[in-house]
Amino acid sequence: MTEPHTRLDYQASIDRPRLTLPGGGKVAVFLVVNIERWDIARPMPRQVLTPPQGASVLPDVPNWAWHEYGMRVGFWRLKQALDTFGIAPTLAINGAVPAAYPRVTQAARDAGWEFMVHGFHQTATHNVADQRAMIRDAIATLTEAGGHKPVGWLAPGLTETLDTPDLLAEAGIQYCADFVIDDLPAPLRTKHGTMLTMPYSVELNDIPIMMIQHHRAEELLDRTVAQFDRLHQEAETEGAKVMGLAVHPYISGVPHRIGWFEKALAHMAARPGTLFWQGRQIMDWYNKATA
Repeated sequence: MTEPHTRLDYQASIDRPRLTLPGGGKVAVFLVVNIERWDIARPMPRQVLTPPQGASVLPDVPNWAWHEYGMRVGFWRLKQALDTFGIAPTLAINGAVPAAYPRVTQAARDAGWEFMVHGFHQTATHNVADQRAMIRDAIATLTEAGGHKPVGWLAPGLTETLDTPDLLAEAGIQYCADFVIDDLPAPLRTKHGTMLTMPYSVELNDIPIMMIQHHRAEELLDRTVAQFDRLHQEAETEGAKVMGLAVHPYISGVPHRIGWFEKALAHMAARPGTLFWQGRQIMDWYNKATA
């Protein structure tokens, strides 16, 4: 087993060569929509409604239904917002989703979204008995469902064991969004060659903003604008930046939050030098720019 600090060479941001994006671009926005299948037979991955009297309940119908709303309604609100701005994002998708939600899966494929593997089931990687088989099965299922072989990985809850990068690289994964360490991709050593980290986000993410920190809905806009504007400013003198932004249909796709997401998209889209790029585009650009 290899610890992360031995896989990743330290590099201070002030010591890096300045990279440039095409067409005078300044910030590549790595926008990720996360869609999952929640199994009613298991404890829910997250709860908005705690059980009465603190007693754990199974099946957890209200929290299952909270997520199900996202797949029936919230996803389509998010997609409409993205379509309005001509954005085809990266889709973090469980391998179990295509069979459970073929309508959602096909809509994302038809719109040209990148399929990024999000495990097979929505469960912590540490609970998977055979990671190698799970990774292989998820890639095979999503290759068929998405119409292209996925090159990116985001684990449920960003959970990994110390062996996970080696298993991902062995299966052909070329970038991993679990290591939120920088404003640019970084090389990650594995037993099967070099993979890239991808700048995802644990703070520009509607789960911690809304469901853990319990901010008001407009915090998504405020935080996104603050992050984007600072990176856009820094890019003037430091070179290209990558900004991760993550949303979930059952959180940002509800009526009282979707407007703030739309405002965030409008703010970024209006600034010159904004590129809404999929993970595979960012990976290809970075590999060429640093070759």
